[in-house]
Amino acid sequence: MQLVIDLPPREEQIAYNRKRWQELCEDPQLARWPGRIETNAHGNILMSPPPSGIHSSRQGEITFLLRQILGGRALPECPVSTIDGVRSADVGWYSNSLFAEVSGQTVFEQAPEICVEILSPSNSPSEIREKRKLYFDAGAREVWICDLKGTMSFFCSTDEDIPSSHLCPDFPPSIA
Repeated sequence: MQLVIDLPPREEQIAYNRKRWQELCEDPQLARWPGRIETNAHGNILMSPPPSGIHSSRQGEITFLLRQILGGRALPECPVSTIDGVRSADVGWYSNSLFAEVSGQTVFEQAPEICVEILSPSNSPSEIREKRKLYFDAGAREVWICDLKGTMSFFCSTDEDIPSSHLCPDFPPSIA
């Protein structure tokens, strides 16, 4: 069986995401939520539990290494406007030039060049495949996945698995 979802044109969805995300950012009750908030294409809230200590540690290390190796802007919990709502990359990396284009946006309408997802035990393979596709559709050049053991996988914009990052070839193959 195949599921078909009728989504609006990208520009219409981006405008909707912008408005909805602003509403959510201004909601004082949601500001107290300790976990991650994302939305789907209809603006419905998708909530995830707070990250574990190891997840947070890997997120911090990846953020630090990207900034150290590439410079630019490495952003934890990076909100990306996608055709299926707002997704929050665990880490997003922008070059200085691209960040100059998106700075000031409440939700980034152009994905970072690198989007990183750090897996949690609750993540399903199909969920991660979907996120990769959404990030690429939003303009990411690479998507990285850090698995439960800290091993890094790198994907290029054709969603092809590559042995190492083209944008950051010195990035280590695993995070402790």
